[in-house]
Amino acid sequence: MSQLSLTRRETVLALLSGAATAAAAPAFAQQAEWLQNYDAGPRNSVLRSSTPMLSPETLQATEQAIVAYRDLAARGGWQPVQLPDRLGLGARGPAVAALRQRLAITGDLVQKAGESNVYDSYVEAAVRQFQARVGLSTTGAINRATIIALNVPIERRIRQLETNVVRLRTWSGNLGNRYVVANIPAAMVETVENGHVATRHAAGVGKIDRQSPLLQTKIPEVNFNPTWTVPASIIKKDLIPKMRKEPNYLTENKIRIISQSGAEISPSQVNWNSDEATRYTFRQDPGGEINSLGFVRINIPSPYGVYMHDTPAKGIFGDDYRFVSSGCMRVQNVRDYVAWLLKNTPGWDRAKIDEVIASGQRVNARIADPVPCYWVYVTAWATPDGGVQFRDDIYNKDGLGPAPVAALQGENDI
Repeated sequence: MSQLSLTRRETVLALLSGAATAAAAPAFAQQAEWLQNYDAGPRNSVLRSSTPMLSPETLQATEQAIVAYRDLAARGGWQPVQLPDRLGLGARGPAVAALRQRLAITGDLVQKAGESNVYDSYVEAAVRQFQARVGLSTTGAINRATIIALNVPIERRIRQLETNVVRLRTWSGNLGNRYVVANIPAAMVETVENGHVATRHAAGVGKIDRQSPLLQTKIPEVNFNPTWTVPASIIKKDLIPKMRKEPNYLTENKIRIISQSGAEISPSQVNWNSDEATRYTFRQDPGGEINSLGFVRINIPSPYGVYMHDTPAKGIFGDDYRFVSSGCMRVQNVRDYVAWLLKNTPGWDRAKIDEVIASGQRVNARIADPVPCYWVYVTAWATPDGGVQFRDDIYNKDGLGPAPVAALQGENDI
């Protein structure tokens, strides 16, 4: 084993025993810092690794995390903590002492924090760190979702790592100098260039009953101010029931009905109590404030008819539960994303992108060097700095049973 590999394993083991050394701090400081858009300020910032999720380094770190978690399990692992549904800065009592102990076991609470029954800034920072590792909003305060994640048994975490290291091995080869990875259970997109993460974007992905597919393709084109042709499945499942309840829905949302002859027909001419609507094409006018695709669609050739796009409903990116689409992927900060996609395409700098969007005109931009794009499903991985990440197995592909935190879907504290 190389000296570098040994150092990484020691770092993970140190974190899991709550004994990470001060010498490790510079390595963390060198990682890219990424502030979640919906965080309130510097206290809620968390360090994000610049190492791509699909990389030999991540694979090696994950293999070592398995060893570390098995070792931790052999030493007793962690026990469930009994905490109130709400707990935050300034709280005192035995529950806080139990929380401190639990966070120390996985290295989220730094050793210098000491022992206390006070929810101080050390505990707040440790909770933020833990929340970041399990894909929750980094509030630094305890809620039900955080409690459920804290109490996932170590045996399940080990099985998650063992299952996902196999997936990571599949993608540990050369994926290209520039590529995009969309990790579905993390509801996250990252762009990678020269072996480092260039940008990260929260995403809205497919619902449990309308899952985003796994795919490998290339992105050849960006469509600005697109129209949206409503898929047949959405017409039947969503649009027809919607029109029965809200007869003005199509008009208010600027969705036109086109007959097979190409003529536009009025919604009042359709029998919404039948399947007649499935015989027509429904097309929404451009306009980022109302069009379901927002200002941008990222065209992705695939047999599934899915793509990536902007959205007028940007509030979803502040949610922990972002499994909201019919299979396509909604991308946060989409202008930054397409600017990166088009950076090697002459004439398409950020100023040009903003100008075209502002014009409202439909424009297609062919990417000079089509970018490889991978939609993958990874619920557990580790980074070389010792961080071990877990996400809910929302589509039950790990075979470990229902996703714990996702059971809170629709409640206020997820």
